[in-house]
Amino acid sequence: MSDKKEFVKHEIPRPEFPKRAVITGGMPYGNKTLHFGHIGGVFVFADVYARFLRDRLGDENVIFVSGTDCYGSPIAEGYRKCCENEGFTGTIQDYVERNHLAQKQTLDDYMISLNIFGASGLGKTAEIHDMVSDKLIRKLYENGKLKKISTKQFYDEKAGCFLNGRQVVGKCPVDGCNSEKGYADECDLGHQYMPENLIDPKSTLTGETPVMKNVDNWYFDLPAYNELLKEYVQKISKQKNVRQLVSKTIDEFLKDPVIHIKNELQEKYEAVKAQMPPHEFLEEKKKPSFTIVFKTLDEMNEATAVLSANGIRFRTGKTLVPFRLTGNIEWGVKAPVLEGEDPLTVWVWPESLWAPISFTVAALEKQGRDKAEWKDFWCSKDAQVYQFIGADNIYFYGVAEMGMFMALQEGENTIDPPEGELQLPILCANNHILFLDKKASSSGAVKPPMAADLLDYYTAEQLRMHYLGLGLGQRSVSFQPKPLNPLAKADEPDPVVKDGFLLSNVFNRVIRTCFYTCQKHYDGVMPVGEIDEQVLADAKKAILDYERFMYRFEFHQATYVLDSYIRKMSKYMVKNLGDADKNEDDALRRKTLIQVFHMIRTAAVLVHPMAPKGTEMLLDYLQLDKSFWSWDKIFDGMGAFTGNADHKLKFLEPRVDFFTRHPSQFANGEEE
Repeated sequence: MSDKKEFVKHEIPRPEFPKRAVITGGMPYGNKTLHFGHIGGVFVFADVYARFLRDRLGDENVIFVSGTDCYGSPIAEGYRKCCENEGFTGTIQDYVERNHLAQKQTLDDYMISLNIFGASGLGKTAEIHDMVSDKLIRKLYENGKLKKISTKQFYDEKAGCFLNGRQVVGKCPVDGCNSEKGYADECDLGHQYMPENLIDPKSTLTGETPVMKNVDNWYFDLPAYNELLKEYVQKISKQKNVRQLVSKTIDEFLKDPVIHIKNELQEKYEAVKAQMPPHEFLEEKKKPSFTIVFKTLDEMNEATAVLSANGIRFRTGKTLVPFRLTGNIEWGVKAPVLEGEDPLTVWVWPESLWAPISFTVAALEKQGRDKAEWKDFWCSKDAQVYQFIGADNIYFYGVAEMGMFMALQEGENTIDPPEGELQLPILCANNHILFLDKKASSSGAVKPPMAADLLDYYTAEQLRMHYLGLGLGQRSVSFQPKPLNPLAKADEPDPVVKDGFLLSNVFNRVIRTCFYTCQKHYDGVMPVGEIDEQVLADAKKAILDYERFMYRFEFHQATYVLDSYIRKMSKYMVKNLGDADKNEDDALRRKTLIQVFHMIRTAAVLVHPMAPKGTEMLLDYLQLDKSFWSWDKIFDGMGAFTGNADHKLKFLEPRVDFFTRHPSQFANGEEE
């Protein structure tokens, strides 16, 4: 008899998923190995979603890509310091490749299941990326979306050279930003501004104050997309699978151009305001500054020139500025020559935004598929791209990328691109993952622990479960590993291992008990039979709750569903097998195993994206094929995979664990 049941339609409509999907993880710079924030803030979430969609849509319909960001001033500056301070003698390409290989190894160690981890400046992916970059920039130019703008660039007269983005440091000029790490035209929090507005700039080469010299570069006319981006924000703010963090942050950049001036400078402002373009004066009570509002960015820039010339300090507000596409540093993707200008390179940020397209092409080629198939994933209405990023990068992915993708459309631009044009990705942005209650960065005062080093204290699956349970979609949360916390007390539990205990203790015990019971009483045969209505209903509820939370990227809620379901399973098993043993009731024992193996099947499929090693080990011992993971059979019981016959399990030796703890945790006396 089949244990498959017909179900009444669930009262909450089930979410709809695409037929094909691309998942991208934010690209780490090629000047470093991966720290805990790369893994715990982005890659684990991207991987879990990619694995979930593979189970749901089929392996061939999901492509998960990322790669090393090889270009840009951070890499050039890191290479210079490495040669000067560490005696590195290789080329900049050698330097990047060394870091790329280390990044790839760490991702493998954390079971991040990328179809390809490319590199924008290395090997075959670099060749494809150069071609994609050339085509997209030419298309933007042909569509009339680029401007050649002469801007001032920092020049160090003592060093005798132009400074790249990271070779000049000052204070961010954007109002409300307290970043002390403002670079040439962006700060470490992602705010964009014109270089001449940077406060108190200093050259990192000489410590001198650089001068400004004019240079010509190509810019994407991002301000022209202000109104479309406002429409886009209105649309995504109503989508259940877009976090409020994303829509609110994008909206902050779509304000009118404004300048904020300290109240004590109002008299000086009054003396020069007639020299400025027309603007609105706003007096804001209880604030230390007043605001002047302009209709266009050009008018605001004219006003900043007047203020600077008269020694009046100011800060600009968040507003759209032209998005720079090119620069003059040597190490970079070669930009196409569009109007006979001197050869330029592509600025790292724009080319990193379309790098996932390049990596998708490379991944298809790696699989032996037609490279042209990339359009089925990026340009089709029945496909969807999901981009996993940190909060600091929402401007680039949510504003600049969306604007450029709209601008690449033929004809009238729209927030709903027609079939065959680049569709707009869905962004999943996490809040900051802190370290011991402080924001950590490789270039800051608080250094983050490296991802590879954490594996000296925890298993990859323990860390994956912990990161998923932090709730980074709701707020910034602190990572508090006990072995690295000098304030941790010896008798306090380690908060990092708590989430993993659900698997290593509870679920592990359930699985082992059922296997050992089958081996003791039924010669290792798993009984199959009728599933109780309540067991089916509980499984269905867990599945549908989990599905809804995964659709919304509410990973911490999905872990709560699993916690409740697995603990309920454990209680059911303990009571009923205990009663069966106490009363020597073989019928109850057999019936209990049938019910619990259905629960194990349900839990295993839901846990599979989060803890792939343990669940795939379980599949091996169940002696079943990979169709076990398919959501096409998500409500089916074991009979659907065993042909409704009693099924021989692989023999489980004593004390074999499906979900393990790190050896150091036993050595430290941690109790189950």
